[in-house]
Amino acid sequence: YFTEAYRPVRKGDLFLVRGGMRSVEFKVIETDPPEYCVVAPDTEIFCEGEPVRREDENRLDEVGYDDVGGVRKQMAQIRELVELPLRHPQLFKSIGVKPPKGILLYGPPGSGKTLIARAVANETGAFFFCINGPEIMSKLAGESESNLRKAFEEAEKNAPSIIFIDEIDSIAPKREKTHGEVERRIVSQLLTLMDGLKSRAHVIVIGATNRPNSIDPALRRFGRFDREIDIGVPDEVGRLEVLRIHTKNMKLSDDVDLERIAKDTHGYVGADLAALCTEAALQCIREKMDVIDLEDETIDAEILNSMAVTDEHFKTALGTSNPSALRETVVEVPNVNWEDIGGLENVKRELQETVQYPVEHPEKFEKFGMSPSKGVLFYGPPGCGKTLLAKAIANECQANFISVKGPELLTMWFGESEANVREIFDKARQSAPCVLFFDELDSIATQV
Repeated sequence: YFTEAYRPVRKGDLFLVRGGMRSVEFKVIETDPPEYCVVAPDTEIFCEGEPVRREDENRLDEVGYDDVGGVRKQMAQIRELVELPLRHPQLFKSIGVKPPKGILLYGPPGSGKTLIARAVANETGAFFFCINGPEIMSKLAGESESNLRKAFEEAEKNAPSIIFIDEIDSIAPKREKTHGEVERRIVSQLLTLMDGLKSRAHVIVIGATNRPNSIDPALRRFGRFDREIDIGVPDEVGRLEVLRIHTKNMKLSDDVDLERIAKDTHGYVGADLAALCTEAALQCIREKMDVIDLEDETIDAEILNSMAVTDEHFKTALGTSNPSALRETVVEVPNVNWEDIGGLENVKRELQETVQYPVEHPEKFEKFGMSPSKGVLFYGPPGCGKTLLAKAIANECQANFISVKGPELLTMWFGESEANVREIFDKARQSAPCVLFFDELDSIATQV
C-alpha cells in the first residue's frame, strides 16, 4: 500500500491493500510494538480467524433497493437492463442479441439518480466504478483522455462491473457548442470507449445528468446509451414511500400523519423530503435547547426519552422549505382565500369549476372522460383583482404558485427569450400541481 510513501497506522485505522485485480480493506485491531506502526511495501500482514464485520457507520454507502423509494417503474426497467446482462448473459447469447451497454438516467437534482446506481451495484454484487465528471479533467494535454481510458480498463478487469458517470453533461457536451479542444477530444474518447466495450464483457455504463439535451447526440444513439430513463418528480404514493424510508429510524409521535405530509409536498424530490425530515427533527431539538446545558458532557436520559418528532414540527418544517426545482424561481406561498376577495362571485365560481375541481378531483374527470382546461385569461382595468384571484386559486388548490412578469422573460440575445419560457414551463411541470401566473401577458404575446 503506497509503494512510494510509508503510512503510519494505529489500532482502529483502516487501510487498503491491492492484491491482483481486487482491493481488500483491513482494519488494524492490534499492533506490535504498540501505538504506532508503519505500513511499507515490505510489510507482512497476518490474518487470523473470521473477518471482522464492519460497523454500521462504515456501511452507510451500502444502499439496497429497499432504500430507494418513489421510482418503482424506473427501478423495474433498470433491473431488467442491468441485472439480466450481468447475472445471466447466456440469456442474450442463446437468443442471439447483444445486451444493452449503457443507460442514461436524467431528472431534476435530488431525484435519486446516484442512489439508484449505488443500489443496483450493491444488489448485483458488481464492481462499482464512479467517475465524477469534472474529476477526470486535467490541465495537461492528453491526461484527461488517459484518465477516462484507465477507468474503463479497470472496470473491464474487474468485470462484472458498473461504470457510473455522474454529471455526464460536464464531460460530454455537444461538440458544436464547445470552444475548447480538450472537451471535444474527451467526447470523442468516450464515444470510442463506449463502442469498444465488448458486447459480453459484463460491463454496464450508467450516466446521470439533469440536462439530457446538453449531451452530445452521438452518445444517445443505440449501442452507446441504449435506454434513457426519466427519474422524475415522485407522485403522492412515491413521496409516501420516500417519507417512510427517511422516517423509519426517527422517533415519531402518534399524531404524525405521513399521508397528509405526502399530499402537501407537491414537487418535492427525494432529497427535498430528506431535508424536510431533518428540519422537523431539528425543530424538535430546538424546543429542548432550553433544558439542555451545552457545557455538560452527557444529556439526561429523561430528556432524550421525551424527545419525539410531532406533526407540528413537520408543519413548521413545511413552512420553511420548498421544492429544490423552484429555488431559482420566485415562488410565493399565497395566503389569500376566497373570503378575502369581495364581490366577483361569478368569476370565483367559474374559477372553482375550471381550476380547483380538476386539481382536487382528477378521478371524477377521468371517470367521465373530461379533459380539464389548461389556461385562464384574466382581463380588466388595473386594480380590479386579477393577481389576487390567481393567488387565491393557488392557495385554495394547495398548489405551488409561480409569478412571472412578462418583460422579465425578454432578453436582447437571439433564442434566449424562448429558452426562458421553456425553462419556466419545465420548472412548473416538475413542481405540479402548479399555478403559473403571467402578469402583463400582452408584453410577450402581442398580436403579429
